[in-house]
Amino acid sequence: MTESKNGAVDGSTTGAGAPAPSDRNSLTAGPNGPILLHDVHFLEQMAHFNREKVPERQPHAKGAGAFGVLEITSDVSAYTKAALFQQGCKTEMLARFSTVAGEAGSPDTWRDVRGFSLKFYTEEGNYDLVGNNTPIFFVRDPMKFPHFIRSQKRLPDSGLRNNHMQWDFWTNNPESAHQVAYLMGNRGLPKTWRHMNGYGSHTYMWVNAAGDKFWVKYHFHTRQGLQDFSNDQAKDMAGADADYHRRDLFEAIAKGEHPSWTLSVQVMPYEEAKAYRFNPFDLTKTWSHKDYPLIEVGTMTLNRNPENFFAEIEQAAFSPGNTVPGIGLSPDKMLLGRAFAYADAQRNRIGTNFHQLPVNKPKVPVNTYMFDGQMTYEHSGNQAVYAPNSQDRSWADTTGKAEDGWEMDGDMVRSAYTLHAGDDDFGQPGTLVREVYNDEQRSQLVETVAGSLLGGVRSPVLERAFEYWKSIDPEVGRRIEEKVRAGGAPEPAAGMSEA
Repeated sequence: MTESKNGAVDGSTTGAGAPAPSDRNSLTAGPNGPILLHDVHFLEQMAHFNREKVPERQPHAKGAGAFGVLEITSDVSAYTKAALFQQGCKTEMLARFSTVAGEAGSPDTWRDVRGFSLKFYTEEGNYDLVGNNTPIFFVRDPMKFPHFIRSQKRLPDSGLRNNHMQWDFWTNNPESAHQVAYLMGNRGLPKTWRHMNGYGSHTYMWVNAAGDKFWVKYHFHTRQGLQDFSNDQAKDMAGADADYHRRDLFEAIAKGEHPSWTLSVQVMPYEEAKAYRFNPFDLTKTWSHKDYPLIEVGTMTLNRNPENFFAEIEQAAFSPGNTVPGIGLSPDKMLLGRAFAYADAQRNRIGTNFHQLPVNKPKVPVNTYMFDGQMTYEHSGNQAVYAPNSQDRSWADTTGKAEDGWEMDGDMVRSAYTLHAGDDDFGQPGTLVREVYNDEQRSQLVETVAGSLLGGVRSPVLERAFEYWKSIDPEVGRRIEEKVRAGGAPEPAAGMSEA
């Protein structure tokens, strides 16, 4: 075994670095005899092969991504002191795009919400922004999140996906109406990841150098222009190339066609959240752009493909709990739930020390009192493993009010959000359907929803779905019901309530 000029080894090695005897032939007792137990190289290869996959993500299993840079072109220091958002700053980053419901082998072009997860390797530590290609989500309380995801997966008996199960959950949770109206519209079938927008979706806190606090929402608008598939185009592509979105992104970057997005934010002064007509922390709601116009911040560009998909994309771990000075969380219940759940999912999926993997490792020095556990690579030598200590190892000791905190009052309760003046579940999706969608898009919406309901949705869920859509928009709901009835769905049985 020799080493070539570029540092690569001629021949292969065992995992311990010794020359491998053969990668073609196992060791046997004669040419036709049994394989011998002391063929350690064969045993090592087979044992590793049996373990070479990690569990796929529960949601967002099918996806891909690329590396790039975030460049800040505007001065937003009045709102945040975060180093990565200071004018002129360029920050290395990773983006991962995905579908929510499909498994790792599912087609890219099935109708679904798309994940839009970003990791910024800042000079103050990693900042993760975990969002979607829609500015809202299906539920507002994380207690409902696992139930929602299961409703999009497979039946326990047949192991098949099921439209009835999806609509049963949606119609039993009217807060889903806004996101469902997005999903069933043209944004449910983006032509490519390069041609869709991304959103932080949640409300976050920004804090400036003076300690002033603001609420903020992130918007990433594609500079390639929004493009979508029709139902038929998406169906055809699912059969022709199940990895179409992954292939498109990789090949575009390889050709030097680097996709980019304009980053803008909506900023709400801290005190205005209390009296805003919608609850600004409700993930099923958007903020009016008339009330809080977009403020352009900079540009995100993806310019480098991964060298190894498993190491750099499959093992990439994102969590909205990864914040940096000048950025905080908010009373958004879904955000607070995800701040725990996302990182914990990676501890289970990849391992206790997933944060030490190169793709997840910060670019700055780390001094953490998390130690040991499976696959520990980075360690603190013989330094103290506890704090405080008398061995000159530093620890954090901030006291007083949290700079990114907010005031709270009231009893401990299990309750929905306190209603604001304009809060309801169907107002914003109705505005989306009537004022954002054009006539052609509304007609396509009717076709898409009716087709979904004709795909096995039964009473009483079917009747609830009709009322659900009539609550969003009476005319659209009426057209959906007429189309479904004309397509063969039975009328409700005598005495059955349609409510």
